[in-house]
Amino acid sequence: MENRPEVTNTPSVSPEALALIGGGRIAYIKAVRSEDVAKMFPQAPELAPGTKLFSLHAADGTPIMLTDSREAAVANAWSQELEAVSVH
Repeated sequence: MENRPEVTNTPSVSPEALALIGGGRIAYIKAVRSEDVAKMFPQAPELAPGTKLFSLHAADGTPIMLTDSREAAVANAWSQELEAVSVH
């Protein structure tokens, strides 16, 4: 058997490098459950469990906004001159 280096799928891009992708103009939209909102948006009011929401984040993961529709997240990104992509 050959000795091969172990390959991992761990990302090696720093948050600072991610923030610079697309000249700082890239953001992503992510579907989230209300149960996970407090971790990303500590200032958000308590929400009913099981509510589907959408969050807009800078490329480095910094939360920008939370809304109840994907369209509103896209519109907010557009108003801030950000190119929005979706993550699953």
